[in-house]
Amino acid sequence: MSSLNTASPAAGVPSDAANDENLLAFIRERAGAQQVVILQRKKLSGGAIQENWLLELQIDGGPWAGQRSWVLRSDALSALPASLGRAEEFAVLGLVHAAGVKVPRPLWLCRDTDVIGRSFFLMERVPGVAAGHLLSSKAAVDGDPRLAAELGANLARLHRLRPPIAELGFLPAPSATPALAAIDVYREFLDRHERAHPVLEWGLRWCELNAPRDSVVCLLHRDYRSGNYLADNEGLKAVLDWEFTGWGDAREDIGWFTARCWRFARPDLEAGGIGRLEDFLRGYSEISSLHIDREQLDYWQVMATLRWAVIALQQAQRHLSGEEPSLELALTGRLLPELELDVLRLTTGAAR
Repeated sequence: MSSLNTASPAAGVPSDAANDENLLAFIRERAGAQQVVILQRKKLSGGAIQENWLLELQIDGGPWAGQRSWVLRSDALSALPASLGRAEEFAVLGLVHAAGVKVPRPLWLCRDTDVIGRSFFLMERVPGVAAGHLLSSKAAVDGDPRLAAELGANLARLHRLRPPIAELGFLPAPSATPALAAIDVYREFLDRHERAHPVLEWGLRWCELNAPRDSVVCLLHRDYRSGNYLADNEGLKAVLDWEFTGWGDAREDIGWFTARCWRFARPDLEAGGIGRLEDFLRGYSEISSLHIDREQLDYWQVMATLRWAVIALQQAQRHLSGEEPSLELALTGRLLPELELDVLRLTTGAAR
C-alpha cells in the first residue's frame, strides 16, 4: 500500500556503479536506445510492501528517444503473504490496462535479480495527487461528484473481467462463497496470533452468520481506495498498487472503497472521503448492472474493516519481530482500537 505522488530525495535504486550500468543496459536493450542517462532519481513516499523509484531519463535513439519519467517498482525488504510478486503484478497491469482501466502504462518486467538485486518492472509515471488526507481535506461540502463517478466507472470496468482468464492462471481459483473463504483466512490468522482479539472474533462470527448467499465473482483490485489512485483538477488519472489483486465478490471492492477507515479527513463522505456514495454508485452503474443495497454495503464494510485490522496486525508483527523495523509499520498496528470500534458500530446498529 503506497502512493506515488510525493517524491523525496534519496540515494537511488541500488547506488553502486555496477548496478547502475546493469539497469541502464536493461533499459537500453528494451527501449532500443543507443544511450540512456539517469538525470535524476527519487524514492517515492509510501511503499510498506513495495519500493517505488522515480527515474528521470534521457534516452538517445530508438522509439523512446527524449526525456522520460518512469517509475521502477520492486519488492521491499519483506512482503505480506497475500501480496503478488512483481511478475504477477506486471501481468495484472497489462491485462487491466488493455481492458480500459485507468492505470500507469506498464513497460517492461525484469526477472533477473542480478540487475538491481531483486526483480522489478518499469511503468510510465502518471502525474497527480494520491495522498488520501490531501484529497479528502480539499473536498467540497458535497465532495467531488465527477471524481467519485469516475472512480465508480473505473472500478466497474475492472469488474467486467471474469474468470477464467489464462493470463491470470497464477491467481488462486475463485471460491463460490468468497465471503466465507475470506472469513476462514482471517480466523486462521487470529487463531495463530499471540493475543486474543474478541472484537474481531465477534465481527467474524457476525459476518459468517450474515454471509451473502450469492456472489458475482470477478477480478478485484482489493485495495481500491483513496491513497491508491492519482487525481488532479481534471479528475482520475490512474489507479495504483495492484499487488493484492484476486478473484472475489465485486461488492468487496465497493465495501473497501467506502469503509470508514479510508475516508481520512472526511468521514461524512462515504465515497472514499472525496464524494457522496450516490455519485460513486452512479458512475459504477453506468458500466455495470450490479446493484448493492444498504444492507449489503454495511456487510462488506464490516468485512473491509476486519481485513484492514488483520493487515494492521500483520504489519505490526513485521516490526515487532525485528524482520523489518519501521515506524510506519508500528503505527499501523496502533490503528486496531479504532477499527474495533468501527466493527462494533456496524454490527450493533449504532449510528455510523
